[in-house]
Amino acid sequence: MTGKQRAKLRAMANTIDTILYIGKVGITDHTVKECYDALEARELIKGCVQQGAPIGAREALTELCEKTGAEPIQQIGRRFVMYRPSRENPRIVVE
Repeated sequence: MTGKQRAKLRAMANTIDTILYIGKVGITDHTVKECYDALEARELIKGCVQQGAPIGAREALTELCEKTGAEPIQQIGRRFVMYRPSRENPRIVVE
């Protein structure tokens, strides 16, 4: 993914709400499934690592991207953004 494509996705992510939260138990199988389903439905999602979580946002982003096949887009503080085109119904076009 090029820098220009990543910049476009970052701009799109500014307006979306955080839908994925990682809490004190860290990343579980349920969290991975929730992330996978959200990526399939929305393609671009924003997540947040809660205060008492055992891992940081960078580690969470890396691990979730590896397990779901997504691209890391941005990580600022405890928030992160990831993207994966939908396999069945792609809507976001990155050129």
